[in-house]
Amino acid sequence: MLPPERLASPATAGTVPAVTGILTADQLIATGQAIAADQQADGSIGWPDGHVDAWNHVECAMALSVCGLRSEARRAYAWLAGAQQPDGSWPVQAACGGVVDEWTTESNHAAYSAVGVWHELLVTGDEDFAAQMWPVVRAAIEFAIGLQTPRGEIIWRRHEDGTPDSYALLTGNSSMYHSLRCAIALAERLAEPQPHWELAATLLGHAVACHGEAFADKSRFSMDWYYPVLGGPVRGTAGERLLKAGWDTFVVPGLGVRCVSDEPWVTGAETCELAIALAALGHRDQAMELFEQIQFLRAEDGSYWTGWQFANSKHFPHEQSTWTSAAVVLAADVLAAAGRTSTGAAAIFLDAAAGPGVWQPSDPAACGCPPAS
Repeated sequence: MLPPERLASPATAGTVPAVTGILTADQLIATGQAIAADQQADGSIGWPDGHVDAWNHVECAMALSVCGLRSEARRAYAWLAGAQQPDGSWPVQAACGGVVDEWTTESNHAAYSAVGVWHELLVTGDEDFAAQMWPVVRAAIEFAIGLQTPRGEIIWRRHEDGTPDSYALLTGNSSMYHSLRCAIALAERLAEPQPHWELAATLLGHAVACHGEAFADKSRFSMDWYYPVLGGPVRGTAGERLLKAGWDTFVVPGLGVRCVSDEPWVTGAETCELAIALAALGHRDQAMELFEQIQFLRAEDGSYWTGWQFANSKHFPHEQSTWTSAAVVLAADVLAAAGRTSTGAAAIFLDAAAGPGVWQPSDPAACGCPPAS
């Protein structure tokens, strides 16, 4: 952890979102500073065990930016650029100092860099930064769509020897739809259009919305339930039906969202992500209720415990994770949007499904396909 003198000065409350009655701007700043306290000297932000993956690292960078910790966010993006491999990917597990623990590379980890860079541009308006990061994003997206099948789904990883795995993951593909949307927006903003990305996004959105058979069965995980809505491929009435179908399985009244259906364990990150998905469907009151419920995981320093095992009333795992704190910050930004106290980047979750030339979510029956299962 960084010594106190390395932490940024607090941002002013007026520049940071607040969720009325639940979290003040100062409280959200404290959460951002808790994330920054775990940032390493090289800019990386890792798991409690010390390893770093690009997806969670980018989410933490986004949270730092929302909290006004600009220099910390930029250090995080500098690490991202420096750790990228020649093929556009990142090792699934890296450690501080550049040591790689596992060379497997995941498609959704790479693609999420586009979400981070587009988010940073919307928060700061810094087009020079976006231009500097453009080669990173372009290479990352090319790596990801290089694993796309003719049906549209994207295989989840390449092994260390470069061979692709044999299956795709629904959560990862839903996230990559969002990533492609952000990448397309970034490309247009920088006058670097990539028409083949639009085709890739259309195929991917269709696969997620209509072809459940394309993905490995991970249905015990709540992320596979709500991520098609969160990422954007399934919205509108189809999104409503999807969330309703899994609600009683995954939502524990008064506590939050289970990580998996068969364990008495709710987690902060999954609860906050579902809150964002609900907000994207227009159910802000339900989203606020979930967001308020999960505040029992907040620690004194503003960080958040990863989860709660409610059968034995213990934190599980016994850790305060940076990505959980980041999910809280990003959900707060989205929920503050209605009060116009959010950053300009909150819309990347609310409007993930918007835009010409990209799959428009609708009832899957409209295209003659069966609904995703």
